Amino acid sequence: MRFRVGLGYDSHRFALDRPLVIGGIRIPFDKGLAAHSDGDVLIHAICDALLGAAALKDIGTHFPDNSAQYQNIDSKLLLEKVVALLVAQGWRVNNIDCTLILEEPKMKPYVDTMTQTLAPILQVEPADLSIKAKTNEQMGYTGHREGVAALAVASIIQE
Repeated sequence: MRFRVGLGYDSHRFALDRPLVIGGIRIPFDKGLAAHSDGDVLIHAICDALLGAAALKDIGTHFPDNSAQYQNIDSKLLLEKVVALLVAQGWRVNNIDCTLILEEPKMKPYVDTMTQTLAPILQVEPADLSIKAKTNEQMGYTGHREGVAALAVASIIQE
């Protein structure tokens, strides 16, 4: 059995006139995230963690932000493609731990829904996906409410 770990990170700045999508769900807020896709920082960090664990480069390599094909794409579709890439190479997701970094909106009311949305795509039990949210104590761009960042650590297994 082979076991690997990958680390993912993503960040996007807030933008007006866009929906806020984090963890595969739409969150009521007066701003969304500026991005070529839907801007889902959590899914993008998870994708990078999974791709890194499998040594398959990064999300930008597979889904370039200058391709019209990915303009405003639902990031859940990107995650499905990443999981399919891993499965094709004999890997399966073991577990994922994530942290969102933002001052607002508060994520706690949405974490369970995010978990229920993403676990089936990842082909894991909800208990194998941890999503947490932290503030940055009003420091830096997330602390000044300019954007959102996400970190993810993924472990994968090949049997």
